[in-house]
Amino acid sequence: MSLIIALNKGRILSEVLPLLADAGIESLEDPQQSRRLIFPTSHPDVRLIVVRSSDVPTCVEHGAAAIGVTGKDTLLEHGEGGFYEPLDLGIARCRLMTAGLIDAPAPLRPRLRVATKFVNVARRFYSARGQQVDLIRLGGAMELAPLIGLADQIVDIVDTGRTLAANGLEPKETVAEISSRVVVNKAAMKRQAGLILPLLDALERAVALRQQQEAKP
Repeated sequence: MSLIIALNKGRILSEVLPLLADAGIESLEDPQQSRRLIFPTSHPDVRLIVVRSSDVPTCVEHGAAAIGVTGKDTLLEHGEGGFYEPLDLGIARCRLMTAGLIDAPAPLRPRLRVATKFVNVARRFYSARGQQVDLIRLGGAMELAPLIGLADQIVDIVDTGRTLAANGLEPKETVAEISSRVVVNKAAMKRQAGLILPLLDALERAVALRQQQEAKP
């Protein structure tokens, strides 16, 4: 039985492919250039699929892929009980934060309005603070919401913060530190342990070596 690894499109894909190569798994075709969705690799028993970030945990939880790589933000939003999360790859680091207009006065309405695509994460975050909010689901252009009065705050990924600053917004509180994680289907961990465990060990060594190289002056 072949082992399928689900990878996240975008930045994570570009950063995880070199790690997989260091671990002995190289795609025979460039997933970043091809329109194909399933890719054979240098390992005869391993194939890669490239999907949207939100689909990675779904594919792994339901067994369509044995292994997946996606951001911690996606896992927090999806819910983490349906699979194992054995390894932090330490790539695509950023923060999930609340943000709002610079020097904005406190809203007059009794409940804060928050726009985000991370509605489950935001609900838990504000609930833990004992703060009642109205959540508005948005798929993109989050910075626009406070500018047009749709929301008082947003919860979104912040990397450099330049996009926030360019739109008159500022980060306020950190919701979670984010990096890319490996997730494994629970049943596959038993059925395909002979493939999965050596791959996890090789990835862990590749991550450690990469971090050592980055730490050198």
